[in-house]
Amino acid sequence: MTMRGMGNMQNMMKQMQKMQKKMAEAQEALGEERIEGTAGGGMVTVVVSGHKQVLEVNIKEEVVDPEDVEMLQDLVLAATNDALKKADELTNQTMGQFSKGLNLPGF
Repeated sequence: MTMRGMGNMQNMMKQMQKMQKKMAEAQEALGEERIEGTAGGGMVTVVVSGHKQVLEVNIKEEVVDPEDVEMLQDLVLAATNDALKKADELTNQTMGQFSKGLNLPGF
C-alpha cells in the first residue's frame, strides 16, 4: 500500500468515527422524543419515547364503562400501536439519513 493509500484509509476511518458519533447522538436524541398515539377520537392517549418505551397512558373518564371493558382494552391497544408506528417512522427518518448513499450491506 502506498503512503497515499494509507492517508486515504486514515481519512476514511476518521469519517466513519465522526459518523458513528453523530449516529450515537441521534439515537440518544430519539430517546428523549415524546410521541403521542391516540384512539377513540382522543379518548385514549399513549405517549412513548423514541426508544419505544411507554411513558404515559391517559384515559378520559367518559370512555370507562365497566360493562364494556373490551372496548377500553381495544382503544388502549390501538393508541399504543399508533404511538409505536409513529416512533418507528421517526426512527427511520432520523437514522435513515446515515445510510443514504452508502451502499453498505446491513444498513
